[in-house]
Amino acid sequence: MQTASLLYYFLLVCWCIDFVENQTNGIPRRQRRRMRYRGSRKGSSANHRPNRQPQIKTSTTVAVVPSVPLINIDDGITEVFDSLIGLSGHESSYSVLPGKKGHCTANGMIMYDKAVWSPKPCITCLCSKGKVICDETTCLSLTCHKTEIPEGECCPVCSDIEPNDPSDPMLLQPLRTQAEMDELLRREKEELEGREKEIHKKDDEKRKRKEKKSQEEKKKHDYEAHQKEEEEISRREEEKRRAYEEEELQIEKEEEEKRKGNELPEQERKQQKSEEEEEEEDEHILRGDVFRMPPRFPIPVPPAEIPPLPTGCSISDTTVSCINARLTQIPPITDPELTSLELEGNTITSIPDEAFNGIPNLERLDLSKNNITSPGIGPQAFKILKKLKRLYMDGNALVHIPPELPSALEELKINENHLHAIDEDSLQELKNLVTLELEGNKLSEANVSPLALRPLKSLSYLRLGRNKFRTVPQGLPTSIEELYLENNQIEEISEICFNHTSNINIIVLKHNKLEENRIAPLAWINQENLESIDLSYNKLYHVPSYLPKSLLHLVLIGNQIERIPGYVFGHMKPGLEYLYLSFNKLNNDGIDPVSFYGAYLSLRELFLDHNELKFVPFGITEMKALSFLRLNNNKIRTVPPERICRSEEVEDSHLEHLHLENNFINTRELSPYAFSCIRSYSSVVLKPQKIK
Repeated sequence: MQTASLLYYFLLVCWCIDFVENQTNGIPRRQRRRMRYRGSRKGSSANHRPNRQPQIKTSTTVAVVPSVPLINIDDGITEVFDSLIGLSGHESSYSVLPGKKGHCTANGMIMYDKAVWSPKPCITCLCSKGKVICDETTCLSLTCHKTEIPEGECCPVCSDIEPNDPSDPMLLQPLRTQAEMDELLRREKEELEGREKEIHKKDDEKRKRKEKKSQEEKKKHDYEAHQKEEEEISRREEEKRRAYEEEELQIEKEEEEKRKGNELPEQERKQQKSEEEEEEEDEHILRGDVFRMPPRFPIPVPPAEIPPLPTGCSISDTTVSCINARLTQIPPITDPELTSLELEGNTITSIPDEAFNGIPNLERLDLSKNNITSPGIGPQAFKILKKLKRLYMDGNALVHIPPELPSALEELKINENHLHAIDEDSLQELKNLVTLELEGNKLSEANVSPLALRPLKSLSYLRLGRNKFRTVPQGLPTSIEELYLENNQIEEISEICFNHTSNINIIVLKHNKLEENRIAPLAWINQENLESIDLSYNKLYHVPSYLPKSLLHLVLIGNQIERIPGYVFGHMKPGLEYLYLSFNKLNNDGIDPVSFYGAYLSLRELFLDHNELKFVPFGITEMKALSFLRLNNNKIRTVPPERICRSEEVEDSHLEHLHLENNFINTRELSPYAFSCIRSYSSVVLKPQKIK
């Protein structure tokens, strides 16, 4: 019986030794199987690793079952990029799927974002947004006497317990099952998600604290500045009070010395006075006035918070933009540094007197496309804007020019309103105004005072188009340079219209009712700076005579002109350069051999298209400076060789563009020398032609 017991005990010891050896050799395989299992879950576990320490078992006979690797995902993380170069192939069996932005490459393999792997023992790596971040496993401190590091592990274990001790409880501990592994991974995923939320929450709190701190510093700075100003005022008042008290004391002292019959000596009187002051002070203390502030020292009040901008508004540098923001009133803005305010495309109807009190340094104000009415503008609404230079109020419902406009104004636009009157005081203070636009209103010579424009000493650009003028407005400033009067009902230009406008350079009178015999001979002939006149779409039958001597640019498109009188350009110096006669009724009988006399050496562009010409007019070859000629859409049938180009003057020609399309020209019958003076044949347009 005893022999049998010894045999059983010996067999049990042998079995334990064999079991422990098999268990020790199998741990790396289980670890690799676990890594392959984690990789096959499509990153569900590899993408979420909490910061945990590995579990250490104090045993020499049982190898440590490694827990989830340690990853430090925080601000102090150590980034290692060279650690993956030339490592052994531990990660070669790790299965991943490539293809998305943010993945990493390690030893030729593409890792998912937030994938975790161990390139070598005790090192755990993480793929984070395209970067490889590695960390070394931290081991727990041990209290045992003897320690050793088992094969395949990175942390030491205690070796106090005798090997192959059957009483060791670790021998009886079962391996983890698949369900336990899933539960462990689920817990680790939840812990990592919680930590990420905590990190985001901390970042948000840090950002809010920073913003709050900057706001508090700004308020504190404003408060200190305000307090210093109040202290300075209080100091000055205190000095004045002391000076006044000293003066009063001096007067009292003199009266006291003069007073007779006073038995108390001077010293006793001072003592009595000091005692009375002490009693008065004690009485104040008893009444509870010890905490009362002096009446001459006001309590500093912290500055009020600036209200936020309305929805739809934005701020950039010194500009606030509220375009199409659905505003019904001017927003309350307080910013002395603001220089530009854009309120275009809203439904604002009024401008109260205090609308711009918080932004007195505005230089540009755009109130276009609103519903502002003249009664809705306060009499002092613009008075505070001493630096305003540009005011735009196009597309409103104004019937009068706003009152009390700033004298610094340089540009004023009130187009597309309902203005029906301008009296002599409407623009009285605008001596710096350079540009004035009042197009699309109901203005005429009957409701615009002859003295209304006289105060505008700096005005150079005036637009009065789309109104109801029958004559050129009187009283134009001497400084005017450009005048636009298109789309009116002007029928006459008298001799006095431009008497005082010696600087005028451009006049636009298109789309009116002018006839050549209603233009006075002395209306503008003596102008020395007038270079451009546009008389398109009027009722002219002839090219007007008595044109300005200095004229360079004449536009007569869309009239009923049948003739160009001879020598009509002969008095001009240095000479006409641009003549546009398109869409008229010119024929060859209406063009004399001397019609272009005076412009032969200066004319650069000549437009005779869309007329009734049957052949190329005479005199084209005399135009030495001509570079652009339009003869298209006429009734021309042929182009003789000497009508456009002279063979002996080929090299001196400046002609570059010629249009002859939509005539009745047989291009096959044209002479090869007809266009020899034109530098490039591609600049000659001959097609298409009309059918005979």
